[in-house]
Amino acid sequence: MSLTDPLADMLTRIRNAGVARFDKVDIPASQLKASVARILEEEGYIKRCKLIKDKRQGILRIYLRYDEHGKPLIQGLKRVSKLSRRIYTSKDEIPYILGGLGVAIISTSKGVMTDRRARQEGVGGEILCSVW
Repeated sequence: MSLTDPLADMLTRIRNAGVARFDKVDIPASQLKASVARILEEEGYIKRCKLIKDKRQGILRIYLRYDEHGKPLIQGLKRVSKLSRRIYTSKDEIPYILGGLGVAIISTSKGVMTDRRARQEGVGGEILCSVW
């Protein structure tokens, strides 16, 4: 089965696993998905992510985090730049998600990073998704 937008599929799997209260979710691996998962782990939205080798492309296993009431820490995931419409931003126009409470994940010439780090580095790029 070929996917048209693998990153959107990853975000949907994470969103659905959180609603269903799963402890973990398995996603076909790629470098972009691993970078996004690493950022989610650094920002504290997920417990951890692990790359499992197999005979094909590998599996990215993501362990989800929940608060003391059993609600997922990821309240929302939104794919901003799509295959049909790419959204690019300059270093001066990087958006703030929920006034800085959320995170925008941006693909830059220096790699995939958060909106805060892109402002520090002084680079713009393609806005992949936003998380809150």
